[in-house]
Amino acid sequence: MSITRNTAEIMALQALGWLVGNEELLPVFLGATGASEADMHEAARDPEFLGSVLDFILMDDLWVVACCDAHNVPYERLYEARQSLPGGGNIHWT
Repeated sequence: MSITRNTAEIMALQALGWLVGNEELLPVFLGATGASEADMHEAARDPEFLGSVLDFILMDDLWVVACCDAHNVPYERLYEARQSLPGGGNIHWT
């Protein structure tokens, strides 16, 4: 199932909200991306940044489960959202 870009952006913003609320995981994300907390407000408008949020969460099944459970969405929906954002169609798992 593919979802619209608008829906994907909304889902990524929800995932970002979940990530910001996770005191243990947020510093890991910031360290991995080089973003600062101050950068995140402006970056949240950038579909490529939103894709990076989903890429990060998709790295760990436990993170996917926790994020999806928090928003009551099926687990595969984050992957579907990622595919609808810039760069999402070019994912190669190696």
